Amino acid sequence: MRFCLSILTATLLLINTASIKAQSDTIPLKKVALYGGLGYAASLTALSVGWYGENGFDKFKFFNDNAEWNQVDKFGHAFGTYQLSRIGYDLLKQTELTDREALYWATGLSFALFLPIEILDGFSPDYGFSYGDLIANAAGAGLFLGEELLWGEQRIKFKFSFHQTHYANIRPEILGENLIQQVLKDYNGQTYWLSFDIYSFMKESNFPKWLNLAAGYGANGMVYAREDENNMNGYESYRQYYLGIDFDFSYIKTNKPWLKTLLYLADMIKWPAPAIEINKNGVKSYLFYY
Repeated sequence: MRFCLSILTATLLLINTASIKAQSDTIPLKKVALYGGLGYAASLTALSVGWYGENGFDKFKFFNDNAEWNQVDKFGHAFGTYQLSRIGYDLLKQTELTDREALYWATGLSFALFLPIEILDGFSPDYGFSYGDLIANAAGAGLFLGEELLWGEQRIKFKFSFHQTHYANIRPEILGENLIQQVLKDYNGQTYWLSFDIYSFMKESNFPKWLNLAAGYGANGMVYAREDENNMNGYESYRQYYLGIDFDFSYIKTNKPWLKTLLYLADMIKWPAPAIEINKNGVKSYLFYY
Protein backbone atom coordinates (compact mmCIF):
# COMPACT_ATOMS: atom_id res chain seq x y z
CA MET A 1 0.00 0.00 0.00
CA ARG A 2 1.45 3.28 -1.17
CA PHE A 3 -0.40 5.90 0.86
CA CYS A 4 2.82 7.07 2.58
CA LEU A 5 3.91 8.55 -0.77
CA SER A 6 0.84 10.76 -0.76
CA ILE A 7 1.16 11.77 2.89
CA LEU A 8 4.86 12.59 2.74
CA THR A 9 4.44 14.52 -0.49
CA ALA A 10 1.46 16.40 0.92
CA THR A 11 3.35 17.41 4.05
CA LEU A 12 6.38 18.72 2.17
CA LEU A 13 4.40 20.51 -0.52
CA LEU A 14 1.73 22.07 1.66
CA ILE A 15 4.09 23.35 4.34
CA ASN A 16 6.48 24.90 1.82
CA THR A 17 3.87 26.39 -0.49
CA ALA A 18 1.93 27.87 2.42
CA SER A 19 4.73 30.35 3.04
CA ILE A 20 4.87 31.20 -0.69
CA LYS A 21 1.10 31.70 -0.79
CA ALA A 22 1.30 34.10 2.15
CA GLN A 23 3.55 36.38 0.09
CA SER A 24 1.58 36.29 -3.17
CA ASP A 25 -1.89 35.48 -4.47
CA THR A 26 -0.40 33.05 -6.98
CA ILE A 27 2.17 30.34 -6.36
CA PRO A 28 4.85 30.25 -9.09
CA LEU A 29 4.50 27.03 -11.08
CA LYS A 30 8.29 26.55 -11.09
CA LYS A 31 8.38 26.50 -7.29
CA VAL A 32 5.53 24.01 -7.11
CA ALA A 33 7.47 21.79 -9.53
CA LEU A 34 10.64 22.18 -7.44
CA TYR A 35 9.00 21.36 -4.12
CA GLY A 36 6.95 18.63 -5.76
CA GLY A 37 10.10 17.03 -7.16
CA LEU A 38 11.82 17.16 -3.80
CA GLY A 39 8.79 15.75 -2.03
CA TYR A 40 8.41 12.99 -4.58
CA ALA A 41 12.10 12.03 -4.35
CA ALA A 42 11.96 11.94 -0.55
CA SER A 43 8.75 9.92 -0.55
CA LEU A 44 10.04 7.43 -3.10
CA THR A 45 13.23 6.94 -1.09
CA ALA A 46 11.26 6.37 2.12
CA LEU A 47 8.92 3.96 0.35
CA SER A 48 11.83 1.99 -1.12
CA VAL A 49 13.36 1.53 2.32
CA GLY A 50 10.10 0.78 4.13
CA TRP A 51 8.57 -1.50 1.49
CA TYR A 52 11.45 -3.40 -0.06
CA GLY A 53 13.63 -3.55 3.04
CA GLU A 54 16.79 -5.61 2.82
CA ASN A 55 15.67 -7.85 -0.04
CA GLY A 56 17.11 -5.53 -2.67
CA PHE A 57 16.30 -5.90 -6.36
CA ASP A 58 16.49 -8.61 -9.01
CA LYS A 59 15.85 -8.96 -12.74
CA PHE A 60 12.74 -7.22 -14.08
CA LYS A 61 9.68 -9.47 -14.45
CA PHE A 62 5.91 -9.31 -14.90
CA PHE A 63 3.59 -10.80 -12.31
CA ASN A 64 -0.19 -11.33 -12.17
CA ASP A 65 -1.18 -10.68 -8.56
CA ASN A 66 -4.85 -9.91 -9.14
CA ALA A 67 -5.98 -12.92 -7.09
CA GLU A 68 -3.85 -12.03 -4.07
CA TRP A 69 -4.77 -10.50 -0.69
CA ASN A 70 -8.48 -10.40 -1.60
CA GLN A 71 -7.63 -7.31 -3.69
CA VAL A 72 -7.04 -5.14 -0.60
CA ASP A 73 -3.69 -4.12 -2.11
CA LYS A 74 -5.49 -2.81 -5.21
CA PHE A 75 -7.56 -0.48 -3.03
CA GLY A 76 -4.25 0.80 -1.66
CA HIS A 77 -3.05 1.67 -5.14
CA ALA A 78 -6.29 3.48 -5.95
CA PHE A 79 -6.13 5.37 -2.65
CA GLY A 80 -2.60 6.54 -3.42
CA THR A 81 -3.37 8.02 -6.83
CA TYR A 82 -6.61 9.55 -5.57
CA GLN A 83 -4.76 11.40 -2.81
CA LEU A 84 -1.92 12.46 -5.08
CA SER A 85 -4.48 13.80 -7.58
CA ARG A 86 -6.16 15.73 -4.79
CA ILE A 87 -2.87 17.18 -3.56
CA GLY A 88 -1.67 18.07 -7.02
CA TYR A 89 -4.92 19.75 -8.03
CA ASP A 90 -5.18 21.85 -4.87
CA LEU A 91 -1.63 23.07 -5.45
CA LEU A 92 -1.69 23.56 -9.21
CA LYS A 93 -4.93 25.54 -9.23
CA GLN A 94 -3.12 28.15 -7.12
CA THR A 95 -0.61 28.67 -9.93
CA GLU A 96 -1.05 30.46 -13.25
CA LEU A 97 -2.77 27.37 -14.69
CA THR A 98 -6.53 27.43 -15.20
CA ASP A 99 -8.60 25.15 -12.96
CA ARG A 100 -9.28 22.76 -15.85
CA GLU A 101 -5.57 22.63 -16.79
CA ALA A 102 -4.65 22.05 -13.15
CA LEU A 103 -7.18 19.21 -12.91
CA TYR A 104 -5.92 17.33 -15.97
CA TRP A 105 -2.27 17.85 -15.08
CA ALA A 106 -2.81 16.72 -11.50
CA THR A 107 -4.65 13.50 -12.36
CA GLY A 108 -2.27 12.69 -15.23
CA LEU A 109 0.79 13.24 -13.07
CA SER A 110 -0.61 11.20 -10.18
CA PHE A 111 -0.84 8.20 -12.50
CA ALA A 112 2.56 8.87 -14.09
CA LEU A 113 4.34 9.37 -10.75
CA PHE A 114 3.22 5.96 -9.53
CA LEU A 115 4.68 4.25 -12.57
CA PRO A 116 8.26 4.19 -11.13
CA ILE A 117 6.86 2.37 -8.09
CA GLU A 118 5.40 -0.32 -10.34
CA ILE A 119 8.78 -0.57 -12.06
CA LEU A 120 10.46 -1.01 -8.66
CA ASP A 121 8.01 -3.85 -8.03
CA GLY A 122 9.12 -5.34 -11.35
CA PHE A 123 12.71 -5.48 -10.09
CA SER A 124 11.78 -6.78 -6.65
CA PRO A 125 12.48 -10.50 -6.00
CA ASP A 126 9.21 -10.76 -4.07
CA TYR A 127 6.90 -8.98 -6.49
CA GLY A 128 6.69 -8.08 -10.17
CA PHE A 129 5.25 -5.54 -12.58
CA SER A 130 1.46 -5.89 -12.36
CA TYR A 131 -1.09 -4.63 -14.90
CA GLY A 132 -3.70 -4.92 -12.14
CA ASP A 133 -1.82 -2.31 -10.16
CA LEU A 134 -1.87 0.03 -13.16
CA ILE A 135 -5.64 -0.40 -13.49
CA ALA A 136 -6.07 0.37 -9.78
CA ASN A 137 -3.86 3.44 -10.12
CA ALA A 138 -6.00 4.68 -13.01
CA ALA A 139 -9.17 4.03 -10.99
CA GLY A 140 -8.01 6.23 -8.11
CA ALA A 141 -7.04 9.13 -10.36
CA GLY A 142 -10.21 8.60 -12.38
CA LEU A 143 -12.41 8.81 -9.28
CA PHE A 144 -10.96 12.20 -8.39
CA LEU A 145 -11.19 13.45 -11.98
CA GLY A 146 -14.75 12.21 -12.42
CA GLU A 147 -16.05 13.91 -9.29
CA GLU A 148 -14.47 17.22 -10.23
CA LEU A 149 -15.91 17.09 -13.74
CA LEU A 150 -19.34 16.01 -12.48
CA TRP A 151 -19.76 18.13 -9.36
CA GLY A 152 -16.81 20.52 -9.22
CA GLU A 153 -15.95 19.16 -5.77
CA GLN A 154 -15.17 15.92 -3.94
CA ARG A 155 -18.42 14.62 -2.53
CA ILE A 156 -17.10 11.06 -2.08
CA LYS A 157 -13.67 10.98 -0.46
CA PHE A 158 -11.30 8.02 -0.48
CA LYS A 159 -9.99 7.36 3.05
CA PHE A 160 -7.85 4.86 4.95
CA SER A 161 -7.68 3.35 8.43
CA PHE A 162 -5.37 0.80 10.03
CA HIS A 163 -5.13 -1.35 13.15
CA GLN A 164 -2.43 -3.83 14.13
CA THR A 165 -3.18 -7.55 13.89
CA HIS A 166 -1.56 -10.70 15.25
CA TYR A 167 -0.99 -12.03 11.73
CA ALA A 168 2.10 -9.85 11.33
CA ASN A 169 3.77 -11.82 14.13
CA ILE A 170 3.26 -15.03 12.17
CA ARG A 171 5.03 -13.83 9.01
CA PRO A 172 6.82 -10.59 9.91
CA GLU A 173 9.07 -10.81 6.86
CA ILE A 174 5.98 -10.46 4.64
CA LEU A 175 3.49 -8.58 6.83
CA GLY A 176 5.93 -6.26 8.57
CA GLU A 177 8.36 -6.40 11.46
CA ASN A 178 7.37 -3.07 13.05
CA LEU A 179 4.45 -0.67 13.04
CA ILE A 180 5.60 1.36 10.03
CA GLN A 181 6.13 -1.75 7.90
CA GLN A 182 2.85 -3.24 9.08
CA VAL A 183 0.91 -0.15 8.02
CA LEU A 184 2.35 -0.73 4.54
CA LYS A 185 2.28 -4.51 4.36
CA ASP A 186 -0.29 -6.06 6.70
CA TYR A 187 -3.43 -6.03 4.59
CA ASN A 188 -5.38 -7.63 7.44
CA GLY A 189 -5.27 -4.33 9.32
CA GLN A 190 -6.02 -2.03 6.39
CA THR A 191 -9.51 -0.74 5.64
CA TYR A 192 -10.37 1.50 2.69
CA TRP A 193 -13.37 3.78 2.82
CA LEU A 194 -15.54 5.86 0.54
CA SER A 195 -16.73 8.70 2.73
CA PHE A 196 -19.95 10.32 1.47
CA ASP A 197 -20.41 14.02 2.19
CA ILE A 198 -24.16 13.91 2.78
CA TYR A 199 -24.52 17.69 3.10
CA SER A 200 -23.00 18.25 -0.37
CA PHE A 201 -25.87 16.25 -1.91
CA MET A 202 -28.56 18.33 -0.15
CA LYS A 203 -27.10 21.76 0.56
CA GLU A 204 -30.47 23.32 1.38
CA SER A 205 -30.87 21.02 4.37
CA ASN A 206 -29.73 21.41 7.98
CA PHE A 207 -27.71 18.20 7.88
CA PRO A 208 -24.42 18.65 9.81
CA LYS A 209 -21.63 19.54 7.34
CA TRP A 210 -19.00 17.66 9.32
CA LEU A 211 -20.89 14.34 9.47
CA ASN A 212 -20.33 11.81 6.69
CA LEU A 213 -21.51 8.28 5.98
CA ALA A 214 -18.70 5.89 5.07
CA ALA A 215 -18.63 2.49 3.35
CA GLY A 216 -15.49 0.43 3.92
CA TYR A 217 -13.76 -2.68 2.59
CA GLY A 218 -11.11 -4.94 4.09
CA ALA A 219 -10.22 -8.60 4.61
CA ASN A 220 -8.95 -10.78 7.43
CA GLY A 221 -7.17 -14.09 7.94
CA MET A 222 -4.59 -13.46 5.21
CA VAL A 223 -1.22 -14.86 6.22
CA TYR A 224 -0.40 -15.89 2.65
CA ALA A 225 -1.25 -13.92 -0.47
CA ARG A 226 -3.16 -16.61 -2.38
CA GLU A 227 -6.13 -18.39 -0.90
CA ASP A 228 -5.04 -21.92 -1.81
CA GLU A 229 -1.70 -21.48 -0.01
CA ASN A 230 -3.48 -19.78 2.87
CA ASN A 231 -5.88 -22.71 3.26
CA MET A 232 -3.05 -25.21 2.93
CA ASN A 233 -1.41 -23.67 5.99
CA GLY A 234 -4.58 -23.71 8.06
CA TYR A 235 -5.82 -20.15 7.57
CA GLU A 236 -9.12 -19.05 6.08
CA SER A 237 -9.49 -15.51 4.85
CA TYR A 238 -12.72 -13.61 4.41
CA ARG A 239 -13.82 -10.24 3.08
CA GLN A 240 -15.18 -7.52 5.35
CA TYR A 241 -17.66 -4.81 4.48
CA TYR A 242 -18.29 -1.83 6.74
CA LEU A 243 -20.80 0.93 7.20
CA GLY A 244 -20.08 3.72 9.65
CA ILE A 245 -20.01 7.41 10.33
CA ASP A 246 -17.09 9.67 9.45
CA PHE A 247 -15.94 13.23 10.00
CA ASP A 248 -15.23 15.81 7.30
CA PHE A 249 -12.46 18.20 8.32
CA SER A 250 -12.67 20.26 5.13
CA TYR A 251 -15.48 22.35 6.62
CA ILE A 252 -13.27 23.61 9.44
CA LYS A 253 -12.04 27.08 8.51
CA THR A 254 -8.74 28.52 9.76
CA ASN A 255 -6.20 31.11 8.66
CA LYS A 256 -3.26 29.27 10.20
CA PRO A 257 -1.18 27.51 7.48
CA TRP A 258 0.08 24.76 9.80
CA LEU A 259 -3.47 23.94 10.94
CA LYS A 260 -4.73 23.93 7.35
CA THR A 261 -2.04 21.39 6.50
CA LEU A 262 -2.88 19.26 9.53
CA LEU A 263 -6.60 19.24 8.71
CA TYR A 264 -5.84 18.50 5.06
CA LEU A 265 -3.83 15.42 6.02
CA ALA A 266 -6.38 14.37 8.63
CA ASP A 267 -9.04 14.30 5.91
CA MET A 268 -7.21 11.39 4.28
CA ILE A 269 -7.87 9.18 7.29
CA LYS A 270 -11.03 7.49 8.52
CA TRP A 271 -10.91 8.24 12.24
CA PRO A 272 -12.32 5.92 14.95
CA ALA A 273 -16.11 6.05 15.01
CA PRO A 274 -19.14 3.74 15.34
CA ALA A 275 -19.42 1.17 12.55
CA ILE A 276 -20.91 -2.19 11.65
CA GLU A 277 -19.06 -5.00 9.88
CA ILE A 278 -20.65 -7.54 7.59
CA ASN A 279 -18.76 -10.72 6.67
CA LYS A 280 -19.51 -14.34 5.90
CA ASN A 281 -19.80 -15.09 9.63
CA GLY A 282 -22.46 -12.48 10.29
CA VAL A 283 -22.68 -8.90 11.51
CA LYS A 284 -20.55 -7.19 14.16
CA SER A 285 -20.90 -3.73 15.65
CA TYR A 286 -18.15 -1.45 16.95
CA LEU A 287 -18.34 1.61 19.14
CA PHE A 288 -15.03 2.76 17.67
CA TYR A 289 -13.64 1.10 14.58
CA TYR A 290 -10.50 2.10 12.68
